[in-house]
Amino acid sequence: MQVSVETLGSLERRLTFRLPSERLESQVGGRLREIARTARIKGFRPGKVPAKVIEQRYGEQVRAEVLDGLLREGFDEAVRSNELRLAGQPKIEPSRETAEGELAYVATFEVVPDFGEIDVSTLSVVRHTAEVTEEDIDRMIENLRQQRRSWSVVTRPVQAGDAVEVETWSQAGDERLPAEGVERGVTVIGSGGMFKDVEDALVGMAAGEEKTVEVTFPADWRVPSQAGKSASVHLKAVQVSEQQLPEADAAFIKSFGVKSGQLEQFRGDIRTNLERELKGALMNRLRREVGEQLVAAYAQVELPPRLVEAEARSMLAQQVEQVRRSGRDPGQVPADAHEGFMDAARKRVLVGLLVGEVARRNTLRLDPKRLNEHLRLIASTYEEPQQVIDLYRNDPQLMSGLQNRVMEEQVIDWIAERAQHTEQQLSFQEAITP
Repeated sequence: MQVSVETLGSLERRLTFRLPSERLESQVGGRLREIARTARIKGFRPGKVPAKVIEQRYGEQVRAEVLDGLLREGFDEAVRSNELRLAGQPKIEPSRETAEGELAYVATFEVVPDFGEIDVSTLSVVRHTAEVTEEDIDRMIENLRQQRRSWSVVTRPVQAGDAVEVETWSQAGDERLPAEGVERGVTVIGSGGMFKDVEDALVGMAAGEEKTVEVTFPADWRVPSQAGKSASVHLKAVQVSEQQLPEADAAFIKSFGVKSGQLEQFRGDIRTNLERELKGALMNRLRREVGEQLVAAYAQVELPPRLVEAEARSMLAQQVEQVRRSGRDPGQVPADAHEGFMDAARKRVLVGLLVGEVARRNTLRLDPKRLNEHLRLIASTYEEPQQVIDLYRNDPQLMSGLQNRVMEEQVIDWIAERAQHTEQQLSFQEAITP
């Protein structure tokens, strides 16, 4: 195989590689002969299908598969022999200049920048610690009771925690909202479902009672037409309901999959879940801490522009998908919308390249034990854990993503251990708050 490498920019390269076309035809022919021995085609006995029929039926697919394999093999060999370190995926296209009897392809790609010396001992990292307490478990049980609460109509005045069916309209200067009629809704007092001053005004009102309250909405209020304005808000309490919380008894506990109905086992399961959530939250905090330190230390390093743009477009796509999943219409996305993510993308690319470089220079390898622990942790959140484990192990793409995440965590831990670090104790609630 013939290889030539050109420098197109400080971080962009063009690699041309050539190989004999007979190599392609030889492998395609061999693959088709293998298929002919076992192919079952109507009208022919197994092993007796004419080569022309096999070629018509499978030739195009086999040729594409063999060519793809040869291109990958040829490109990987050229990268290794030239000691190139890629940043992102290459773009491989047929060359316009080919000689008879050869295949020629051109790959354009970006390479990892030169970071110089990477001395992680100069970084200063805060490592947060926290633990799950009995109070945290009590709080979770209370949250679960809240999720299963029911409501009963009462005739007494509104109290904190009540659900109030309410009709409202407001007047701000000459503007009435809504222009006609009233808005109807239900709010739980203290939940923040309505503006606090309005919720506070509902306290003490009985069903059927009306009231007008003067309020001033903040500048960042979620209703743009009211933001920063003073208004008279007219309220009518239509119906008042108080919450009924279920007891944390055996029936309640069994409803969460604890067959024994025992409180002790229930609390143990909750502790396990909270500790799993806490572990992930602490790692996210450490990842952010280390990432910020790396960005500050190596902000001047030039980054591969196409890789940064690809990351920005990926971040935009993720946000658009989140909007869709929330049931909202993202509308028409401008062609340049990804530019709003460029700064964040640069930081993410910089940290990712540095983490990879630290792993390479220090010969860090994926810890199989840590990978298995992480997989079991993911699987434990599902009703059939073994099915999830099998799914990952049988899906190369899923497993590759998991391996990358675990390897990144390993390197982050490795950096934090060797950096100048201090510990800061947090409560469970503080730790899991983004």
